[in-house]
Amino acid sequence: MKDEKPVDLRVRTKEFALRVIRIFVALLKTTVAQVLGKQVLRSGTAVGANYREACRSRSTAEFIAKIGDGLKELDETAYWFELLVEAGIVPNAKWAALRDECDQPPAIFTTISKKTKANIS
Repeated sequence: MKDEKPVDLRVRTKEFALRVIRIFVALLKTTVAQVLGKQVLRSGTAVGANYREACRSRSTAEFIAKIGDGLKELDETAYWFELLVEAGIVPNAKWAALRDECDQPPAIFTTISKKTKANIS
């Protein structure tokens, strides 16, 4: 639908964190699943925290740095999920929707960062 308003990144990153939390809670209690799961939990919930920090930044440089931190956390989250899937701990079908969600915000965050940097110049 053309007239749909884009979802606020604060809301979107929070919803992403909640999905990560639900997957972590559903993981088997094996050592490997829990170790990898805690990594996903940490990085997946940090995305929204970094975005919120960016929104409260005191300078453009701090804003750009926090957006960059959010990008790193998204990439790290994707890595841990890949390990969970390839190790057979999480079914690929469960990961597919989150993989898509890991792929979209980096493009948005990169655009925000580039536009902010361009406005400085």
